Amino acid sequence: MDKKLLEILVCPKCKGKLEYEKKTSELICKKDALAFPVRDGIPVMLENEARQLSATAE
Repeated sequence: MDKKLLEILVCPKCKGKLEYEKKTSELICKKDALAFPVRDGIPVMLENEARQLSATAE
């Protein structure tokens, strides 16, 4: 994931900071407990495409 792109991307729900999880190829919003997929290097920033994280996922 390009660091400059990660700096400007925000969670579409809360506009908060995202963290890139290389192992799962997802962008994580800890505030909303959502994981947005990165497919073929392209972040999919749609709420309906995000995976809900469990409370123990942090």
